[in-house]
Amino acid sequence: MGPRSVLLISDDAEFARQVADRWQPERAAPRITISQADLDPALDTGSFDLAIVGPGSPSALKHILRALDAGPPVIVVATTPQQAQSLRAEFPRLPSFPRHDGCADTVVALASEVLRRVDAATRAERTELVNAHLKRNATLGQYVIDMRHAMNNALTSVLGNSELLLLEPGAFSASVQSQLDTIRNMALRLHEILQRFSSLEKELVFIEKQDAKERSKELRMAAAQ
Repeated sequence: MGPRSVLLISDDAEFARQVADRWQPERAAPRITISQADLDPALDTGSFDLAIVGPGSPSALKHILRALDAGPPVIVVATTPQQAQSLRAEFPRLPSFPRHDGCADTVVALASEVLRRVDAATRAERTELVNAHLKRNATLGQYVIDMRHAMNNALTSVLGNSELLLLEPGAFSASVQSQLDTIRNMALRLHEILQRFSSLEKELVFIEKQDAKERSKELRMAAAQ
């Protein structure tokens, strides 16, 4: 999993610089893209994992937040406490707080926690997809194993009866004898093919162990959060 992408939106160059500079020394610093407040309403919200919106006029902030409201997580830094309260009322999904001394530290700390949760959610989603794939394979494998047993029983009967008939070479014409020989040979080939499916049982055991490991890992990660 590569570094996360953060869109930093602000017309206040000083605010943007403070946040970017504060983040750079961090070990897991994301890729930061700085943008002006005049956002395109058709902004691709799938191109970043988190948006940080800096202080600005009420009209500018509301324009930005409407474009971002349905996208990834957003952190809003308002100019005043009153503006922050107003934005929280209109955009309850988006955390807003007023600018203050040491604001860059607060932004980076909050954003780092948000990105950590995004990483955890992504890992959980991937684990769920892997588990679903493993379960589908296990179901298919179990079906093949069950069919193998049934087909083996049928083939054993065909093979046994064809061999009994072949023990009486004079009882049949040459063409019938040839057909019986073909039936026996094909039954033997099918039996050999089905024998190869026996490895599926070992694979199913492996899949079950992998599934258990993934569940255990997921539980440990959830407990550590």
